[in-house]
Amino acid sequence: MSDVNEQYPTVLGTDARFKGELSFDKGVRMEGTFEGQINSKGSLHVAEGAKIMADIEAANVTIEGECKGNLTVSEKLHLMATARLEGDLKTNRLEIADGAIFLGKVVVGQASPEASVRRPASTLQPSTGPLDSIKPGQPSMAPGAPRPRPQDMRIPAGS
Repeated sequence: MSDVNEQYPTVLGTDARFKGELSFDKGVRMEGTFEGQINSKGSLHVAEGAKIMADIEAANVTIEGECKGNLTVSEKLHLMATARLEGDLKTNRLEIADGAIFLGKVVVGQASPEASVRRPASTLQPSTGPLDSIKPGQPSMAPGAPRPRPQDMRIPAGS
């Protein structure tokens, strides 16, 4: 129990209901209900059974309960198997356990929001790279392309 108190010196219990703005520097474990805004340089743990309706900015966030709102996490977001997150997310690192539910848009990494915006297809220029010489039905060795099966590799007659 001392590890929990060191990492999360503040615990908002299951019977707690808060509305407003919450700021903290170390760690908070939320087990109850919160609505509003959360800003932290530390870690936030949304425990299983907790319900949060807030925009959150924090260094690290672990979610086991329900969370609605936009998140900006400067280090790492953990979505545990019981987590339900609904909102847009920007984080440096993301870990999603099997069973977690996430509904929203996500930007992962240190990319700026401008870099993550895709241009409409009508503004893209046609490629003149080495892949243009590949004919339909011909095996491709492009990065990420499926490897050709032996029956797809045919040697032209007379070679």
